[in-house]
Amino acid sequence: MFEIQPMNAEIYRKQTRRSTLIIALIFLALAMVLSTAAVAVFGEPGGDNLRFNIGGVFAAVLLMAALMRKVFWNQEWMAAAVYNWQLKRSLMSVTNVMHHLKAAVEKQDPSAMKLMRFYHLGLSQMHELDGNSSDQGQLRREMEQHEARMQALGLDTQQTRLDPAWLEAVKRTSV
Repeated sequence: MFEIQPMNAEIYRKQTRRSTLIIALIFLALAMVLSTAAVAVFGEPGGDNLRFNIGGVFAAVLLMAALMRKVFWNQEWMAAAVYNWQLKRSLMSVTNVMHHLKAAVEKQDPSAMKLMRFYHLGLSQMHELDGNSSDQGQLRREMEQHEARMQALGLDTQQTRLDPAWLEAVKRTSV
């Protein structure tokens, strides 16, 4: 279950730039070392060693994927990037049922209303963290209208957790 956490956008961007730089440097070093090693072991002096260079880069991609999931993912310096990935993945799970969700919201289904509020809050945070202010105006209006509808129904508007049961409920009500 994902939960939206309060986060300072400036600090977030600083942390993600740092983690991106670290990952890029590690990848470059691995690609260079593995390509050089492949050419040294399998290549021919003065020959066409392009396939060994490409093989070294491909091996670096595979090794980086494994390192990301097994080692880097749980590191403190990756926390902001991991949070962003989880936020975007959670929002995508809602986007995938949006046509069902909008229909259920129109029927004032409580689970759908809560899910839409989570979506609005998460999307707003994602725009803030990414520094994307162009879509904020339209989103802000939708959020305020939806929040007012929830308050009129007596529903809690602080929906910072994505409950997977809401997704399932929305899917079931639309069938």
